[in-house]
Amino acid sequence: MTAAAIEICQTYKRYGQLQALNGINLRIEKGEFFGLLGPNGAGKTTLINLLSGLALPDAGQLRIHGYDVVRQYRTSRRMLGVVPQELVFDPFFTVRETLRLQSGFFGLHHNETWINTVMHNLGLTDKADTNMRRLSGGMKRRVLVAQALVHKPPVIVLDEPTAGVDVELRQSLWHFIRQLNRDGHTILLTTHYLEEAEALCTRIAMLKQGRVIALDSTQNLLGALTGCRVRLKLVGKLPASLLPQVIEQTDKDFLLTLPSYSALEPMLKTLRTFGITIQEMTLQQPDLEEVFLRMVRRDMQ
Repeated sequence: MTAAAIEICQTYKRYGQLQALNGINLRIEKGEFFGLLGPNGAGKTTLINLLSGLALPDAGQLRIHGYDVVRQYRTSRRMLGVVPQELVFDPFFTVRETLRLQSGFFGLHHNETWINTVMHNLGLTDKADTNMRRLSGGMKRRVLVAQALVHKPPVIVLDEPTAGVDVELRQSLWHFIRQLNRDGHTILLTTHYLEEAEALCTRIAMLKQGRVIALDSTQNLLGALTGCRVRLKLVGKLPASLLPQVIEQTDKDFLLTLPSYSALEPMLKTLRTFGITIQEMTLQQPDLEEVFLRMVRRDMQ
């Protein structure tokens, strides 16, 4: 079998009394745009730390393009570019110097053309000679992305890359990352913005307490949910028989969940029976957030 971009086999990691990872198995193929979702403490960052060599697994095996992250650390690390959550930077260098230094870590001495390309695509060209400590938080985030890409790794890990950044950066970043994915780079994304995962990822794993509780294509995960939501703006009081289906209410606006589209007509009939007028009505498809919440609730039962 051809080596996958990322292979994680029966991986365990404990910190004191906390079982951070509890037998994780994942295989991410080359060229995938893969989402890793989960609440705080689910084990996402621990998994990334193991892949990047910042921590060692207690048991199991992790490989990047077939290279073991422990026994073949140097080679596996060259295969990987990581954008961390934290804004970590050296305050003594300019943006260009930072990227040149990062290139040097990977033995790249004539990398100026690619550095210029990365800076251009991330909107950093006019900041190339600016000291890192003078950049805004959003600009520092862009430099972190550039550092992860400076050695052209085939696998790119994005750990909450757009947390706390402005919309403009988010859009420009995703435009660039999509292009890298189209060019053949494998992308592993963790994010709290579920709409990002829904729009970008072709396959998703959901973690909870160090275990994979769901693993499927984004389309299949969304398709597994039956039913729909309907948002109503009413003139009149919602009948008591419909109150159990209300999941959100603001004044005369109601968001109801229905078990299926066939339940829509009985709901409308009830409203007509009580003489209630509908001012506005919108049907909503289930989204990834609802999938995630249902999976977590099911796992807790």
